[in-house]
Amino acid sequence: MFAGHALLAFALVASVAARSGRSRERALALGAVAAAYAALPDVDMSYALVGVVGAAGGDALAIASSFWAAGNLVHRGITHSLVVAPFVALAAFLVVRGRRGGSTADRVAAAALVLSLIAIAAAASGPLGGAVMALFGVGAVVVAEVVARRTHVRPTAVAGAALFGLASHPFGDLLTGEPPAMLYPIDAALFVERVALASDPTVHLLGAFAVELATIWAAVVVYCRLADRPIRPAVNPRAALGLGYAASVLLIPTPTLDLSYPFVFSVLAVGAIGVVPRVRPFRGPTLEIPEAPSAALTGLAAVTLAGLAYAAAYLVA
Repeated sequence: MFAGHALLAFALVASVAARSGRSRERALALGAVAAAYAALPDVDMSYALVGVVGAAGGDALAIASSFWAAGNLVHRGITHSLVVAPFVALAAFLVVRGRRGGSTADRVAAAALVLSLIAIAAAASGPLGGAVMALFGVGAVVVAEVVARRTHVRPTAVAGAALFGLASHPFGDLLTGEPPAMLYPIDAALFVERVALASDPTVHLLGAFAVELATIWAAVVVYCRLADRPIRPAVNPRAALGLGYAASVLLIPTPTLDLSYPFVFSVLAVGAIGVVPRVRPFRGPTLEIPEAPSAALTGLAAVTLAGLAYAAAYLVA
């Protein structure tokens, strides 16, 4: 998953909050908190920029390979731990309570907790581990500060949403790459290999892509219902042009997890259909720029149809 981590957490937390009787505004706020913390574990990919710098001047595939090679040195480790997650959520709780109540003791406790996590990571994984934990801890504190200033969500609710976001993230990584070190710093593994959706590596990749799209649509549906915004009128019929992506089965290398870039980059490019201005030939002529919600939903629909069309073409071919 990429955006799916955050959007799945948003969809689940916001919908549960709404069903439990919270107002639409409060449910959306809780969903946003969960989404922010669900995205936070991937801060460990910051180290991947080292690979990009090292591959500067190469082609796109070489840069992408260097990016992942560098990032995988620390990716899915420290920040993806179910053992670490409760302590980070506790730090978020202390920051929000301290900010709201003006308590210096809570802020000091939060800082001490983050520093302790950094020290443990440095002892277990060396300076690089400590640096990654520092980014993770600081990120958690920054998110909590923003939440404290811009929402009225209670500290306990913030901690709960943060914990759900952090703890749900590693499970979304089980379809691609190496399983996360969910019990870090304990030397044990909950999962020793990724979950296979199919024996065919291309079907597996297409399945993982479908899961990602499903989480995005789930978040869209939950948000639009809570915000009272209908989806169908915002999707332009030209999204159907995404079906033409089926022809790419003859043009790009057969995608797998090891060679996914040509497929991923090209199928996502189909989303540009949503932002292309529409020509009104009988009104001047004039160009009509799509509004942002319509552009986003039309693009998402086009990408979804493109993915389905490609899958159908691959299975038939």
